[in-house]
Amino acid sequence: MSYFGALLTRTCFRIGYAIAKRLGSEGASVVICSRKESNVGKAVQSLRSEGITVEGVVCHVANHEQRRRLFEVATSKFGGVDILVSNAAINPAVAPILDTDEQIWDKIFDVNVKSSWLLAKEAYPELVKRGGGSIVFISSIAAYQPTEPLGAYGVSKTTLLGLTKAIANETVHENIRVNCVAPGIVATKFASAITNSEAGAEKSLSNVPLKRFGRPEEIAGAVAFLASDDASYITGETVVVAGGAPARL
Repeated sequence: MSYFGALLTRTCFRIGYAIAKRLGSEGASVVICSRKESNVGKAVQSLRSEGITVEGVVCHVANHEQRRRLFEVATSKFGGVDILVSNAAINPAVAPILDTDEQIWDKIFDVNVKSSWLLAKEAYPELVKRGGGSIVFISSIAAYQPTEPLGAYGVSKTTLLGLTKAIANETVHENIRVNCVAPGIVATKFASAITNSEAGAEKSLSNVPLKRFGRPEEIAGAVAFLASDDASYITGETVVVAGGAPARL
């Protein structure tokens, strides 16, 4: 499996970090980002200690100038972008969807959906210059099973499934493949309210045939596959990595 330049968002923690590590270990030169400089520095140092070629950028994906900087670094350091992995996501409030404040709704969709669309839009000409490439969005099992406390978050992740299909249809003739990974519940800080609660864990795992939470490395493996030539005949698809949890719209 061979890669060139990979640009990944929100890559300083569990799932994002695992994706960067996996792509880097298989030959990619990676550009990672996070909103906090200290987090970027720690992740870069850790990845480099494992022999991975990596550059880090402080970036809030909703900020145009900071996104532009991502592509500038990828071009100046590694010659361009061949792979984009859009992993940034937030869920600043837990509430039923009809009780969600409009400002919270807008914030969720700005980061979870709009920034993914903008990153793909900005990556597109760079990928064309390289003769093609791969875009991978990170959705969630919540796209298929929106729960009451995470209604707005779930709908934002459902939107990514449609975004994947739409962009894939428009870029296929440029040799650009667009796919999506929908992780189940993974034991990360983001899901700690569920995974650290005995009652929450029991309820969540009741719908998971494998009866355990996922590992970041398992999500990274799916992303690496979709980004690689092994998936050269796959585009517009979402791979659910959720231990067998039901996933139908």
